[in-house]
Amino acid sequence: MSPPTLADAVDFIYFDVDDTLLDHSHAEREALADLRSRYLTVFGHLSVDQLQDTYHQINRPLWRKYTGGEVEKETVKRDRFRRLLEAVDAPQADAARIGSVYLQRYAEHWAFVDGAWDAYAAIAERYSVGLLTNGFAEVQSRKLEKFPEIRDHAAVVLVSEETGHMKPHPRVFEVAAERAGTSPDRILYVGDSWRSDVEGGTRAGWRMAWYARNAEEGREMNGRSFAFREWSDLLARL
Repeated sequence: MSPPTLADAVDFIYFDVDDTLLDHSHAEREALADLRSRYLTVFGHLSVDQLQDTYHQINRPLWRKYTGGEVEKETVKRDRFRRLLEAVDAPQADAARIGSVYLQRYAEHWAFVDGAWDAYAAIAERYSVGLLTNGFAEVQSRKLEKFPEIRDHAAVVLVSEETGHMKPHPRVFEVAAERAGTSPDRILYVGDSWRSDVEGGTRAGWRMAWYARNAEEGREMNGRSFAFREWSDLLARL
């Protein structure tokens, strides 16, 4: 008798959105490049790489505090560009306005990760699928309005904010499993973040497919989970 396959072990497949299905990193970089072009007197002395590096140094710790429940999202929205302007010696610039322009330009650059749509659509033909994502609820809602084909295939759409917590908090995964209507060990989660997705899903008893396209080697995963770099590799396993 053939050993059971992954397909035999899975009833429901959740997908992360940012940097899994949609290319957040690309949209972020292009939005920052647009900011630099629009506000040359503020950011023109920096290359796009330097601007993005500085933004990451400020935004990532704030985002980690937000996902950990230490600060509210309004704090992130307010402080990331205020601190960025301080870091580039332009504290007099209008942080609220620049932050608003960034979000507008960010939305203009949303696009699928290469290969993600075809893989997602193919998997949705064979499995029940859902979306489980962090991010500001209003921004994630606009993404799904722009790409309704993602939402239309999903039996469940859950933005972590709705649970009162953010991934990797256990409650997020509990609610997601309840909505999927199956036991945690029958869920496969496809996501790119080691901390939010892999660690959170593993603790919840889910199987994990870590989309490690830009990740360093050497992470150890349990025997029920795996990493992949190309969408064709995920399809081959399913």
